[in-house]
Amino acid sequence: MERERRFLVRDERWRELEPPYSSAIVDLYLECGRLRLRHMVESDGGRVTKKLTKKYGSHAPGIEPIVTTWLSDEEYGTLAALPGRRLAKTRHYDDTSGRIFGIDVFAGELEGLVLCESEADNEEELRAIVPPDYAGAEVTADPFFAGGNLCRVRRDELLAKLGRR
Repeated sequence: MERERRFLVRDERWRELEPPYSSAIVDLYLECGRLRLRHMVESDGGRVTKKLTKKYGSHAPGIEPIVTTWLSDEEYGTLAALPGRRLAKTRHYDDTSGRIFGIDVFAGELEGLVLCESEADNEEELRAIVPPDYAGAEVTADPFFAGGNLCRVRRDELLAKLGRR
């Protein structure tokens, strides 16, 4: 089970965090279902991770069954040729508050969108997450901000959505 809470980032204070560690992420949401192909490059050393993930959906916001498998270069290359929608972002990491938050800075059509999220081991821990100072509105229950939807969002749709918050 994946248990996470997601928040809009309201200001630039997160940029002052130490250490400056990040991952460049390109996701391909395959058109054949609820599959996500991820290519991730770590900023410290350039380690590359390639994986395939299926999220099964859930009726409880922030909690859903998930399965992930790591891929070889050949497997990744084969799957990357399938039709889908790409989503590019840089994920920065904040562990200064005693909890790790991933801060996703989106590119392309979603430039200007910054989200932060944190995962928990159980539902009690999930409810107890205290967002960092730079976090704004919680969007865990808003399907607009799920990766499987964001990969389809046009710039004008994003600006309209953010204008309402």
